[in-house]
Amino acid sequence: MANSLISIQIIPKTKDGEDVIPYVDEAISIIEASGVKYEVHPLETTMEGELHELLNIIVKMNERMIELGSSNVISQVKILYQPQGITMTNLTEKYRQ
Repeated sequence: MANSLISIQIIPKTKDGEDVIPYVDEAISIIEASGVKYEVHPLETTMEGELHELLNIIVKMNERMIELGSSNVISQVKILYQPQGITMTNLTEKYRQ
């Protein structure tokens, strides 16, 4: 069982104020390629997995934004670390019935 949930909102500074959605789509594709369980929400994406693995994904997301031409990136991150195990379902199942 995973030991962490991390929600991230990535906000790249784009060239000449261009739309950030293609950048955000690229960030989400990095999460998808990682193979971790995740859910996209309107203002953030939540990932489920091992803490170190999820943090490494965030590093890759930020680095990719710079590769795409962002001069800087703000990453707003929320972390739930629970060594005995946690899943998104554990936290939300009562709302999904």
